[in-house]
Amino acid sequence: MAGIDEFLADRERAGCLRNLNPVSWRENAKVRIGSKKYIDFSSNDYLGLSSHPKVKEAAKKAIDEFGYGAGASRLMSGDLKLHHLLEDRTAKFKHKEAALVFNSGYQANIGIVSSLCSKADCIFSDRLNHASIVDGILLSGARFFRFRHSDTEHLELLLKKERKKFREALVITESIFSMDGDKSPLKDIARLKEKYDFKFMVDEAHATGVFGVDGSGLVKEEGVTDKVDLIMGTFSKALGGFGAYLACSKKVARYLINSCRSFIYSTALPAAVIAGNLMSIQLIEKEPWRRIKLLDLSCFFRGVLQKNGFKPLGASQIVPIVIGDNLKTVEFAQGMQKKGFWVLPIRPPTVPQGQALLRFSLIVNHEKEILSNLVDELANIRAILSIRDAG
Repeated sequence: MAGIDEFLADRERAGCLRNLNPVSWRENAKVRIGSKKYIDFSSNDYLGLSSHPKVKEAAKKAIDEFGYGAGASRLMSGDLKLHHLLEDRTAKFKHKEAALVFNSGYQANIGIVSSLCSKADCIFSDRLNHASIVDGILLSGARFFRFRHSDTEHLELLLKKERKKFREALVITESIFSMDGDKSPLKDIARLKEKYDFKFMVDEAHATGVFGVDGSGLVKEEGVTDKVDLIMGTFSKALGGFGAYLACSKKVARYLINSCRSFIYSTALPAAVIAGNLMSIQLIEKEPWRRIKLLDLSCFFRGVLQKNGFKPLGASQIVPIVIGDNLKTVEFAQGMQKKGFWVLPIRPPTVPQGQALLRFSLIVNHEKEILSNLVDELANIRAILSIRDAG
């Protein structure tokens, strides 16, 4: 337990000490924290499905039929028919042979990567990939190469130099990056497959439900489904539920059922969660207006930010603004919270040093008037901080 005091003190000095903020009420992109209501810009419930009446109804019905908890792991008696229905539906949704449900995105990534790769293999990972991907790589024991963010030229240089030294190779990227909100060059990476003989894994956590003509994600939208061997994603963001999935071949799914420790040794997700996830996939297909409106809001928001001298990153429903300094980023966030906007500062180690940012997660329940008012307040805070710093 040594080092706890030093760790906390260092984090506080650097402006990187985090705290929990319990929400006592949530509805339609609004939250109550303490005694105050805020418009929420920190949630990944992009399509507002977590509070959809049909999702709640499906979850309640499953509780009545199966009870509250699953009671055991999938390999014991916790394996319900509902789990298989969700896996079949997910495989069809992602245009793959099979799918396997995991208890969270973190458990999925650490289990998938560490099960499929070993010391004889190598992994090439985008430098901004999620921590769960990095942890899965470290657990695998495989040789680990990071390529510069979305830089396929750098990736090819690494492949050319290192690929032949190892038995198998895996290239991993997110499709929509969780902090920068930008798109991965999936087509360019897919073109390298035949030349360098690697398996291709894409984390679609922030793209599923939002991109693609059917809402299945950026892999489908970019037309590379056949080139991507492993499509991972979550039910906990645009789908408004909980858990994660891997869409893959039947052989890989069968292998993971027998080898993946995070799958084997976890109690199964409850029936209510699985039923809600099933309904969310149906709603994504039946209510395409949600993703259409969401992406329209993101374009509008970026335009208003740019007109006011801000430089938003990305090309999705995730709209970040880099502030740089940790403490100043916290001040921006606190200023926005005083005005009723629940915006949080994103600081190292989540982002690189010197790249602290405000991350605005748009939700379909937001309206353009709200976004315009937010930008006005953001500009006011910038002016106040600039005057203070100049003085």
